[in-house]
Amino acid sequence: MKKEIIATSVALGLTALALQATRCKPLETVPYVDLKKYVGSWFEIAAFPQWFESGCTFTSAAYGLAKDGSIIVKNRCIKDNKIKIAEGSAVVADKTSNAKLEVQFQWPFKGKYWIIALADDYSYAMVGHPNRNYLWILSRRSTLDERIYNQLVVQAANQGFDVRKLVKTVQV
Repeated sequence: MKKEIIATSVALGLTALALQATRCKPLETVPYVDLKKYVGSWFEIAAFPQWFESGCTFTSAAYGLAKDGSIIVKNRCIKDNKIKIAEGSAVVADKTSNAKLEVQFQWPFKGKYWIIALADDYSYAMVGHPNRNYLWILSRRSTLDERIYNQLVVQAANQGFDVRKLVKTVQV
């Protein structure tokens, strides 16, 4: 009986380690982002629910290039029939790809903003965090073709995101 308990404990431990290793694979970003093409307006198509977006609809973001090379960030949504705006900035954390950004809305807190999918024409993007607790699907328009959306969901799942947490954003 004691041997069975030990064997079961070891098996469970090894399974947990294997699952953790799969989940801890480095998050892959797109090879390169042309920031001049990336800036502009984006609509949130779907996201993992976060406290800072709780109760929001019609969520969007506007990005612009600042003179110092940073990115101006202006997030907007409708909450309780009022426009809610959050302004911040982002800096490129990986200058070889421009796909890894650090976003800051309130000093000293920074968040990782990694571009993990991007259309060739910059019409849609998917952004995640390496801990897999944050995920956004974005589009230049307030809607996204369902086929493309489903492809992005599969890609997110393949990168270790729990896509069951993904919630579509009310836009129209």
